[in-house]
Amino acid sequence: MILLMAFAFVAGAGTAITPCVLPVLPAILSASALGGRRRPLGIVLGLAITFTVTIVALARLVSGVGVGAGTARTVAIIVLIAAGAVMLVPAVSARLEAPLSRLARFGPRTRGSGFWSGIGVGAALGFVCAPCAGPILAAVISVSASTGGPTARVVLVAIAFAVGLSAVLLVYGFAGRAVLDRLRRRLRGHVVERVLGAVLLLTGVAMAFNLDVRFENVLARNAGSLPAIFTDPTKGLENSHAVESRLASLRPASKFAARQAAAARRASSTGSSGSSGSSGSASDVAWAINGVRTPSISDLGAAPDFRETEDWFNTPGDRPLSLRSLRGHVVIVDFWTYTCINCIRTLPYLKGLYATYHRDGLEIVGVETPEFTFEQDASNVRDAIHTDGIHYPVVQDNRYGTWNAYDNQYWPADYFINAKGQVVHTQFGEGDYTQDEALVRELLYDSGHHHLPAPMTATALMPSRGLDTPETYLNPERASLLEPLKLGTADYVYTKALTLNQFVLNGTWTATKQYVTPAGSEASVRGNFQAQHVYLVLTSADNQPRRVKLLLNGRPLTSREQGADVHGSTVVVRGQRLYSLVSLPEDEMATLTVEVPHGVDAYDFTFG
Repeated sequence: MILLMAFAFVAGAGTAITPCVLPVLPAILSASALGGRRRPLGIVLGLAITFTVTIVALARLVSGVGVGAGTARTVAIIVLIAAGAVMLVPAVSARLEAPLSRLARFGPRTRGSGFWSGIGVGAALGFVCAPCAGPILAAVISVSASTGGPTARVVLVAIAFAVGLSAVLLVYGFAGRAVLDRLRRRLRGHVVERVLGAVLLLTGVAMAFNLDVRFENVLARNAGSLPAIFTDPTKGLENSHAVESRLASLRPASKFAARQAAAARRASSTGSSGSSGSSGSASDVAWAINGVRTPSISDLGAAPDFRETEDWFNTPGDRPLSLRSLRGHVVIVDFWTYTCINCIRTLPYLKGLYATYHRDGLEIVGVETPEFTFEQDASNVRDAIHTDGIHYPVVQDNRYGTWNAYDNQYWPADYFINAKGQVVHTQFGEGDYTQDEALVRELLYDSGHHHLPAPMTATALMPSRGLDTPETYLNPERASLLEPLKLGTADYVYTKALTLNQFVLNGTWTATKQYVTPAGSEASVRGNFQAQHVYLVLTSADNQPRRVKLLLNGRPLTSREQGADVHGSTVVVRGQRLYSLVSLPEDEMATLTVEVPHGVDAYDFTFG
């Protein structure tokens, strides 16, 4: 852990010498040049604190409720503009500084004033400071956003990065102050103060018009033509095996998965296989289907109860359930979210299990843990339950309380719980359906249900055999687009030919933490894929119907190529959900162009 913090410190310091910090550098230099000697320290300390809060705490807030970063940026811009305007009038600046200087006894014991006002300006800069996100910074943001909250180890790594960044910025502040002090001696009056105030004010105005974001977009597009020492000086360090292995450890592993893996290793070393339950002539019928036997069963620990949940569906009176109330039943806790194509493909299997074995004591509880903000809406979840024909209980896990209780990391993920309330098996992702049904039958048999029905005939939907294109997100933190995607509004132009699994934007887009949306008129996203089916998560502002046009290899889709939501090569986007765009007769490599109108948000491509 200490070594990873050292890596993070070096990465932060290296980031501070890249052009990515140029948008905030004028403000740092301007604010540092005024007041007492400790003002630069206050500025950098304030920046470090709010920068750390932004990349750790607000990452989770944005992921959970969809607010935070935009509001913080707006407040920061207001502070910068106000500070610049005050500096233009030295008399006002001195009057405002006077009460803050009384707090000096709580600050560093150095001469001069300005530490506390520096804290305020630095705090504002911390909210708008967006340096190049290498693997270490990206890991901190993604882990904080996707695991329900930062761990102590993640916070320590974020602090180390911020300290490294701030150390170099502090050098900038003191060096700039020394130069401007010499200049101030040669100029009369308050010329320097007024010029620096104008610089600070103009910096705030530039950020208000997203000019800093546009600059970063241009820089990202032309990174290949600039010396690596300026664009990514720590690339070799951050991409090293030592860093990658330690970053992987930041994401906590499921305790149940770890225990299951340990049990499998013990079973392998002793040469045992199959179920740990009793074997016998009658019981063999309960846990073998067409020669496929249940996996090894182990006591993986008591199943956590449902925590911090919101609305319940498909229960009597929509009242909450508890695992205690389900004691004596075999329970599958299924983590899913209604726009996840992998989850959607497992639904026929889960519905089949429930229809076949519910009367014999099987309960399934779908824990709908949202990936996107709109998936928190209870009405959206209710519509999805109705559309998908789900009859087993479902609960909303908007705050990731139950997800975190299980240390879960995946959609879909199934935790099999015996009649005594113990987790005995985990299944992450798709597959092993017959084996898992055999497990359900064994658990039901062991709980006293000896007259089980014949194995079910329902099967899950299977992805195509030639599937070669992975999930492709359309947000800055997780995008795998050919051109870098940055927060804010930017123009994207890419006309070259694409190779397999490459996706690009064209037109003017606004990128948020979760999606992209056309900034003005229609814009498009184009990509080469190899699959049979293509899906895209789309929403429409105010749920008003808007038309999204599709082209396959540069032409409209034929009726044999259109997905279930496409008519006349057009999708009418109303609800907030996953839309089926392309459904080919078989796997194929093709180029898909999606023309998106203003008011439609695009989140995530998936393939099958």
